[in-house]
Amino acid sequence: MYVVLMYDIMTDEKGAKVHRNVFKISKRYLTHIQKSVFEGNLTELKLFKLKQELNQYIRKDKDSLIIFKSREERWLSKEFLGIEDDKTSNFF
Repeated sequence: MYVVLMYDIMTDEKGAKVHRNVFKISKRYLTHIQKSVFEGNLTELKLFKLKQELNQYIRKDKDSLIIFKSREERWLSKEFLGIEDDKTSNFF
């Protein structure tokens, strides 16, 4: 399934550590496309593991994480305004 993940981490005394961990975990599973936005294809099991790992760091009362899911990327229209940074253009 195609997944778009985005998050907002509150900038307080523990926020930097939370942000660092959420970023690292997200980058292991998905492609980083913009500051706090990731996308990619995952199996149900990989998505489950990703959510389990992120759940250890997201503070339910301060932080926000949203996951959009679609069967395939082709079912989602993507439009860029401004600079388009195509992270997949490096692949041959």
